[in-house]
Amino acid sequence: MQTIAILGAGRVGNAMARDLAEKFYVTSFDIDDANLEMLTGFKNIQTRKSDLHTSDFNELLAGYDLVISAVPGYMGFKTLKKVIESGKNVVDISFFPEDPFELDGLAIKMDVCAVVDCGVAPGMGNVILGRHNEEMRVQSYECLVGGIPSERQWPFQYKAGFSPIDVIEEYIRPARYVQNGKLVIREALSDPELVDFDTIGTLESFNTDGLRTLIHTMKIPDMIEKTLRYPGSLEPLRVLRECGLFSDTPIEVEGNMIKPVDLTSKLLFPKWKLEDKDIDITVMRITIKGIQNGDYKEIEYKLYDEKDTVNGVSSMARTTGYTCTAVAHLIIEGKFTTPGVNPPEYLGVEEDQFNYILKYLKDRNVNYKKVVKN
Repeated sequence: MQTIAILGAGRVGNAMARDLAEKFYVTSFDIDDANLEMLTGFKNIQTRKSDLHTSDFNELLAGYDLVISAVPGYMGFKTLKKVIESGKNVVDISFFPEDPFELDGLAIKMDVCAVVDCGVAPGMGNVILGRHNEEMRVQSYECLVGGIPSERQWPFQYKAGFSPIDVIEEYIRPARYVQNGKLVIREALSDPELVDFDTIGTLESFNTDGLRTLIHTMKIPDMIEKTLRYPGSLEPLRVLRECGLFSDTPIEVEGNMIKPVDLTSKLLFPKWKLEDKDIDITVMRITIKGIQNGDYKEIEYKLYDEKDTVNGVSSMARTTGYTCTAVAHLIIEGKFTTPGVNPPEYLGVEEDQFNYILKYLKDRNVNYKKVVKN
Protein backbone atom coordinates (compact mmCIF):
# COMPACT_ATOMS: atom_id res chain seq x y z
CA MET A 1 0.00 0.00 0.00
CA GLN A 2 1.01 3.59 -0.54
CA THR A 3 2.00 5.83 2.35
CA ILE A 4 0.62 9.17 3.54
CA ALA A 5 2.10 11.61 6.06
CA ILE A 6 -0.39 13.79 7.96
CA LEU A 7 1.10 16.85 9.63
CA GLY A 8 -1.10 17.59 12.62
CA ALA A 9 -3.13 15.11 14.66
CA GLY A 10 -5.82 17.39 16.03
CA ARG A 11 -9.53 16.72 15.69
CA VAL A 12 -9.57 17.00 11.87
CA GLY A 13 -6.16 15.38 11.41
CA ASN A 14 -7.34 12.46 13.53
CA ALA A 15 -10.45 11.94 11.39
CA MET A 16 -8.43 12.05 8.18
CA ALA A 17 -5.88 9.54 9.48
CA ARG A 18 -8.61 7.06 10.37
CA ASP A 19 -10.35 7.54 7.03
CA LEU A 20 -7.20 7.15 4.91
CA ALA A 21 -5.98 4.16 6.92
CA GLU A 22 -8.75 2.11 5.31
CA LYS A 23 -6.62 1.95 2.13
CA PHE A 24 -3.18 3.39 2.92
CA TYR A 25 -0.43 3.32 5.50
CA VAL A 26 -0.62 6.55 7.48
CA THR A 27 1.85 8.31 9.77
CA SER A 28 0.52 11.19 11.87
CA PHE A 29 2.99 13.80 13.09
CA ASP A 30 2.28 16.10 16.05
CA ILE A 31 4.08 17.59 19.03
CA ASP A 32 1.14 16.91 21.35
CA ASP A 33 1.25 13.48 23.01
CA ALA A 34 -2.47 13.60 23.78
CA ASN A 35 -3.34 14.06 20.10
CA LEU A 36 -1.12 11.16 19.08
CA GLU A 37 -2.48 8.88 21.79
CA MET A 38 -5.95 9.22 20.27
CA LEU A 39 -4.64 7.35 17.21
CA THR A 40 -2.91 4.56 19.11
CA GLY A 41 -4.11 1.08 18.22
CA PHE A 42 -5.69 1.87 14.85
CA LYS A 43 -4.72 -0.46 12.02
CA ASN A 44 -2.30 1.02 9.43
CA ILE A 45 -1.66 4.16 11.53
CA GLN A 46 1.68 5.04 13.08
CA THR A 47 2.34 8.12 15.17
CA ARG A 48 5.48 10.19 15.48
CA LYS A 49 6.11 13.02 17.89
CA SER A 50 7.65 15.91 15.94
CA ASP A 51 8.18 19.63 16.28
CA LEU A 52 7.07 20.74 12.83
CA HIS A 53 8.54 24.20 13.41
CA THR A 54 12.09 22.84 13.40
CA SER A 55 11.91 19.51 11.56
CA ASP A 56 14.01 18.76 8.48
CA PHE A 57 11.21 18.00 6.03
CA ASN A 58 13.46 16.26 3.53
CA GLU A 59 14.24 13.73 6.23
CA LEU A 60 10.82 13.76 7.86
CA LEU A 61 8.88 13.05 4.67
CA ALA A 62 11.28 10.70 2.92
CA GLY A 63 9.45 7.67 1.55
CA TYR A 64 5.92 9.07 1.67
CA ASP A 65 3.74 9.20 -1.44
CA LEU A 66 1.58 12.13 -0.30
CA VAL A 67 1.49 14.71 2.47
CA ILE A 68 -1.53 16.31 4.14
CA SER A 69 -0.98 19.50 6.11
CA ALA A 70 -3.44 19.99 8.96
CA VAL A 71 -1.41 22.40 11.07
CA PRO A 72 -2.82 25.62 12.59
CA GLY A 73 -3.12 28.56 10.20
CA TYR A 74 -0.21 30.53 11.62
CA MET A 75 2.10 27.63 10.67
CA GLY A 76 0.44 26.80 7.38
CA PHE A 77 2.32 28.84 4.77
CA LYS A 78 5.81 27.97 6.02
CA THR A 79 4.84 24.33 6.42
CA LEU A 80 3.43 24.13 2.89
CA LYS A 81 6.58 25.77 1.51
CA LYS A 82 8.78 23.19 3.23
CA VAL A 83 6.62 20.32 1.98
CA ILE A 84 6.84 21.62 -1.61
CA GLU A 85 10.62 22.03 -1.27
CA SER A 86 10.79 18.37 -0.23
CA GLY A 87 9.20 17.45 -3.57
CA LYS A 88 6.04 15.85 -2.15
CA ASN A 89 2.51 16.23 -3.49
CA VAL A 90 0.37 17.81 -0.78
CA VAL A 91 -3.20 18.63 0.23
CA ASP A 92 -3.50 21.52 2.69
CA ILE A 93 -6.32 22.47 5.10
CA SER A 94 -4.43 24.94 7.31
CA PHE A 95 -6.25 27.97 5.82
CA PHE A 96 -3.27 30.26 6.35
CA PRO A 97 -3.69 34.03 5.78
CA GLU A 98 -0.92 34.38 3.18
CA ASP A 99 -1.50 34.18 -0.59
CA PRO A 100 -0.94 30.53 -1.62
CA PHE A 101 -0.16 31.53 -5.20
CA GLU A 102 3.15 32.93 -3.95
CA LEU A 103 4.24 29.27 -3.89
CA ASP A 104 2.92 28.42 -7.36
CA GLY A 105 6.25 28.93 -9.15
CA LEU A 106 8.08 26.83 -6.58
CA ALA A 107 5.53 24.02 -6.86
CA ILE A 108 5.80 24.00 -10.66
CA LYS A 109 9.59 23.99 -10.44
CA MET A 110 9.50 21.03 -8.02
CA ASP A 111 6.82 19.27 -10.12
CA VAL A 112 4.57 19.18 -7.05
CA CYS A 113 0.77 19.11 -7.09
CA ALA A 114 -0.34 21.22 -4.13
CA VAL A 115 -4.07 21.57 -3.40
CA VAL A 116 -4.83 24.29 -0.84
CA ASP A 117 -7.88 25.35 1.20
CA CYS A 118 -9.28 21.85 0.80
CA GLY A 119 -11.94 21.75 3.52
CA VAL A 120 -15.66 22.44 3.63
CA ALA A 121 -15.60 26.24 3.11
CA PRO A 122 -13.23 27.22 1.73
CA GLY A 123 -13.04 23.89 -0.01
CA MET A 124 -16.20 22.14 -1.10
CA GLY A 125 -17.90 25.45 -1.84
CA ASN A 126 -15.06 26.23 -4.26
CA VAL A 127 -15.38 22.82 -5.90
CA ILE A 128 -19.10 23.36 -6.47
CA LEU A 129 -18.61 26.84 -7.91
CA GLY A 130 -15.78 25.58 -10.13
CA ARG A 131 -18.12 23.01 -11.68
CA HIS A 132 -21.00 25.39 -12.34
CA ASN A 133 -18.67 28.07 -13.65
CA GLU A 134 -17.88 25.60 -16.44
CA GLU A 135 -21.57 24.98 -17.20
CA MET A 136 -23.06 28.48 -17.01
CA ARG A 137 -22.32 32.20 -16.92
CA VAL A 138 -22.42 32.73 -13.17
CA GLN A 139 -23.73 36.10 -12.06
CA SER A 140 -23.64 35.61 -8.29
CA TYR A 141 -22.32 33.20 -5.67
CA GLU A 142 -23.27 33.18 -2.01
CA CYS A 143 -22.00 30.72 0.57
CA LEU A 144 -23.43 30.72 4.09
CA VAL A 145 -21.64 28.25 6.33
CA GLY A 146 -20.94 27.53 9.96
CA GLY A 147 -20.17 24.94 12.59
CA ILE A 148 -22.26 25.18 15.75
CA PRO A 149 -22.96 23.04 18.82
CA SER A 150 -26.34 21.32 19.04
CA GLU A 151 -26.72 22.71 22.57
CA ARG A 152 -26.68 26.48 23.02
CA GLN A 153 -24.76 27.65 26.08
CA TRP A 154 -24.44 31.26 27.24
CA PRO A 155 -22.55 33.48 26.50
CA PHE A 156 -20.88 32.35 23.25
CA GLN A 157 -23.22 29.53 22.12
CA TYR A 158 -20.22 28.12 20.28
CA LYS A 159 -17.68 25.30 20.42
CA ALA A 160 -14.61 25.15 18.17
CA GLY A 161 -14.56 22.21 15.77
CA PHE A 162 -11.01 23.09 14.69
CA SER A 163 -7.99 24.98 16.06
CA PRO A 164 -9.38 27.71 18.39
CA ILE A 165 -6.53 30.09 17.51
CA ASP A 166 -7.77 29.92 13.90
CA VAL A 167 -11.25 30.84 15.12
CA ILE A 168 -9.93 34.10 16.60
CA GLU A 169 -8.02 34.76 13.36
CA GLU A 170 -11.35 34.42 11.54
CA TYR A 171 -12.81 37.15 13.76
CA ILE A 172 -10.04 39.70 13.16
CA ARG A 173 -8.89 39.16 9.56
CA PRO A 174 -10.54 41.71 7.21
CA ALA A 175 -13.31 40.17 5.13
CA ARG A 176 -13.20 40.47 1.35
CA TYR A 177 -16.07 39.99 -1.06
CA VAL A 178 -16.94 41.03 -4.63
CA GLN A 179 -19.85 43.35 -5.37
CA ASN A 180 -20.69 44.65 -8.85
CA GLY A 181 -17.34 43.36 -10.06
CA LYS A 182 -15.34 45.29 -7.47
CA LEU A 183 -13.45 44.07 -4.43
CA VAL A 184 -14.97 45.21 -1.14
CA ILE A 185 -13.07 44.97 2.14
CA ARG A 186 -15.00 45.08 5.43
CA GLU A 187 -14.02 44.27 8.97
CA ALA A 188 -14.80 40.75 10.12
CA LEU A 189 -18.05 40.27 12.10
CA SER A 190 -19.73 43.07 10.10
CA ASP A 191 -23.12 43.20 8.33
CA PRO A 192 -25.02 40.70 10.51
CA GLU A 193 -28.20 39.22 9.02
CA LEU A 194 -30.76 36.72 10.29
CA VAL A 195 -31.21 33.78 7.91
CA ASP A 196 -33.80 30.99 8.08
CA PHE A 197 -32.94 27.32 7.48
CA ASP A 198 -35.40 24.43 7.20
CA THR A 199 -33.27 22.11 9.27
CA ILE A 200 -32.31 24.27 12.23
CA GLY A 201 -34.33 27.48 12.20
CA THR A 202 -32.92 31.00 12.31
CA LEU A 203 -29.17 31.62 12.36
CA GLU A 204 -27.11 34.80 12.18
CA SER A 205 -24.66 35.41 9.33
CA PHE A 206 -21.75 37.86 9.29
CA ASN A 207 -18.74 38.70 7.16
CA THR A 208 -15.54 36.66 7.33
CA ASP A 209 -12.73 36.23 4.82
CA GLY A 210 -13.97 33.03 3.23
CA LEU A 211 -13.75 33.68 -0.51
CA ARG A 212 -9.95 33.58 -0.52
CA THR A 213 -8.68 32.27 -3.90
CA LEU A 214 -12.05 32.74 -5.59
CA ILE A 215 -11.39 36.48 -5.64
CA HIS A 216 -8.49 35.86 -8.03
CA THR A 217 -9.67 32.83 -10.02
CA MET A 218 -13.31 33.67 -10.73
CA LYS A 219 -14.55 36.62 -12.81
CA ILE A 220 -18.01 36.73 -11.24
CA PRO A 221 -19.75 40.09 -10.54
CA ASP A 222 -21.05 39.20 -7.07
CA MET A 223 -19.45 36.74 -4.65
CA ILE A 224 -19.69 36.55 -0.87
CA GLU A 225 -19.18 34.06 1.92
CA LYS A 226 -20.59 34.62 5.40
CA THR A 227 -20.19 32.64 8.61
CA LEU A 228 -23.18 31.29 10.52
CA ARG A 229 -23.73 31.25 14.28
CA TYR A 230 -26.71 31.21 16.61
CA PRO A 231 -28.45 34.59 16.96
CA GLY A 232 -26.85 36.56 19.77
CA SER A 233 -23.42 34.93 19.37
CA LEU A 234 -21.92 37.85 17.49
CA GLU A 235 -22.21 40.70 19.96
CA PRO A 236 -19.90 39.27 22.71
CA LEU A 237 -17.18 38.76 20.08
CA ARG A 238 -17.49 42.33 18.82
CA VAL A 239 -17.23 43.61 22.40
CA LEU A 240 -14.08 41.58 23.04
CA ARG A 241 -12.51 42.82 19.82
CA GLU A 242 -13.50 46.44 20.49
CA CYS A 243 -11.84 46.22 23.92
CA GLY A 244 -8.58 45.14 22.25
CA LEU A 245 -8.65 41.61 23.61
CA PHE A 246 -7.99 40.08 20.18
CA SER A 247 -4.95 42.31 19.58
CA ASP A 248 -1.51 40.76 19.11
CA THR A 249 0.27 44.04 19.96
CA PRO A 250 2.04 43.58 23.32
CA ILE A 251 1.01 45.79 26.24
CA GLU A 252 2.67 46.27 29.62
CA VAL A 253 0.96 44.73 32.64
CA GLU A 254 2.77 45.21 35.97
CA GLY A 255 6.12 45.27 34.24
CA ASN A 256 5.40 42.31 31.93
CA MET A 257 4.78 42.58 28.20
CA ILE A 258 1.89 40.39 27.07
CA LYS A 259 -0.22 40.06 23.96
CA PRO A 260 -3.90 40.57 24.82
CA VAL A 261 -4.88 37.80 22.40
CA ASP A 262 -2.71 35.33 24.35
CA LEU A 263 -4.62 36.10 27.54
CA THR A 264 -7.94 35.95 25.69
CA SER A 265 -7.00 32.59 24.22
CA LYS A 266 -6.15 31.15 27.61
CA LEU A 267 -9.49 32.26 29.01
CA LEU A 268 -11.70 31.41 26.03
CA PHE A 269 -10.32 28.10 24.81
CA PRO A 270 -11.67 26.07 27.76
CA LYS A 271 -15.13 27.53 27.09
CA TRP A 272 -14.84 26.89 23.34
CA LYS A 273 -13.41 23.39 23.55
CA LEU A 274 -15.56 20.80 21.84
CA GLU A 275 -15.75 17.99 24.38
CA ASP A 276 -16.12 14.34 23.44
CA LYS A 277 -19.70 14.38 24.73
CA ASP A 278 -20.66 17.42 22.63
CA ILE A 279 -22.58 17.06 19.38
CA ASP A 280 -21.73 19.62 16.71
CA ILE A 281 -23.54 20.54 13.51
CA THR A 282 -22.32 21.88 10.17
CA VAL A 283 -24.77 23.97 8.14
CA MET A 284 -24.06 25.27 4.65
CA ARG A 285 -26.16 26.78 1.89
CA ILE A 286 -24.62 27.71 -1.45
CA THR A 287 -26.65 29.75 -3.93
CA ILE A 288 -25.41 30.16 -7.51
CA LYS A 289 -27.34 32.33 -9.97
CA GLY A 290 -26.67 32.80 -13.67
CA ILE A 291 -27.46 31.99 -17.28
CA GLN A 292 -27.24 28.46 -18.67
CA ASN A 293 -28.15 27.66 -22.27
CA GLY A 294 -29.84 31.05 -22.54
CA ASP A 295 -32.05 30.51 -19.49
CA TYR A 296 -31.82 31.98 -16.00
CA LYS A 297 -31.08 29.40 -13.31
CA GLU A 298 -30.74 29.48 -9.56
CA ILE A 299 -28.96 26.49 -8.03
CA GLU A 300 -28.79 25.71 -4.32
CA TYR A 301 -26.65 23.19 -2.50
CA LYS A 302 -27.65 22.48 1.09
CA LEU A 303 -25.65 20.66 3.74
CA TYR A 304 -26.81 19.71 7.20
CA ASP A 305 -24.45 17.36 9.00
CA GLU A 306 -24.19 16.12 12.59
CA LYS A 307 -21.42 14.44 14.55
CA ASP A 308 -20.84 10.74 13.92
CA THR A 309 -21.51 9.59 17.48
CA VAL A 310 -20.79 5.93 16.69
CA ASN A 311 -17.19 6.60 15.64
CA GLY A 312 -16.73 9.77 17.68
CA VAL A 313 -15.97 12.01 14.70
CA SER A 314 -17.17 15.61 14.90
CA SER A 315 -19.19 17.07 12.06
CA MET A 316 -16.57 19.73 11.32
CA ALA A 317 -13.91 17.01 11.17
CA ARG A 318 -16.10 14.97 8.81
CA THR A 319 -17.10 17.78 6.44
CA THR A 320 -13.63 19.33 6.37
CA GLY A 321 -11.51 16.21 6.62
CA TYR A 322 -13.35 13.99 4.15
CA THR A 323 -13.24 16.65 1.45
CA CYS A 324 -9.48 16.65 1.93
CA THR A 325 -9.17 12.85 1.92
CA ALA A 326 -11.31 12.64 -1.22
CA VAL A 327 -8.80 14.86 -3.00
CA ALA A 328 -5.94 12.83 -1.52
CA HIS A 329 -7.44 9.76 -3.23
CA LEU A 330 -7.71 11.66 -6.52
CA ILE A 331 -4.02 12.53 -6.41
CA ILE A 332 -2.80 9.10 -5.37
CA GLU A 333 -4.98 7.44 -8.01
CA GLY A 334 -3.49 9.75 -10.66
CA LYS A 335 -6.81 11.45 -11.43
CA PHE A 336 -5.49 14.92 -10.53
CA THR A 337 -1.78 15.64 -10.74
CA THR A 338 -1.47 19.19 -12.11
CA PRO A 339 1.81 20.76 -10.90
CA GLY A 340 1.54 24.06 -9.07
CA VAL A 341 -0.73 25.52 -6.42
CA ASN A 342 -4.29 24.39 -7.08
CA PRO A 343 -7.24 25.89 -5.20
CA PRO A 344 -10.30 23.60 -4.87
CA GLU A 345 -12.23 25.35 -7.65
CA TYR A 346 -9.77 23.78 -10.11
CA LEU A 347 -10.98 20.35 -8.93
CA GLY A 348 -14.52 21.22 -10.00
CA VAL A 349 -13.59 21.98 -13.60
CA GLU A 350 -13.71 18.32 -14.66
CA GLU A 351 -17.10 16.72 -14.11
CA ASP A 352 -15.59 13.31 -13.30
CA GLN A 353 -13.54 14.79 -10.47
CA PHE A 354 -16.52 16.74 -9.17
CA ASN A 355 -18.69 13.62 -9.11
CA TYR A 356 -15.89 11.60 -7.52
CA ILE A 357 -15.69 14.01 -4.58
CA LEU A 358 -19.47 14.16 -4.12
CA LYS A 359 -19.71 10.35 -4.14
CA TYR A 360 -16.79 10.01 -1.74
CA LEU A 361 -18.55 12.32 0.71
CA LYS A 362 -21.93 10.62 0.21
CA ASP A 363 -20.34 7.24 0.96
CA ARG A 364 -19.41 8.77 4.34
CA ASN A 365 -22.90 10.19 4.85
CA VAL A 366 -21.91 13.78 4.09
CA ASN A 367 -24.70 14.73 1.72
CA TYR A 368 -25.01 17.86 -0.39
CA LYS A 369 -28.58 18.29 -1.59
CA LYS A 370 -28.92 20.10 -4.91
CA VAL A 371 -32.02 22.09 -5.87
CA VAL A 372 -32.38 23.79 -9.28
CA LYS A 373 -34.81 26.68 -9.67
CA ASN A 374 -35.64 28.04 -13.12
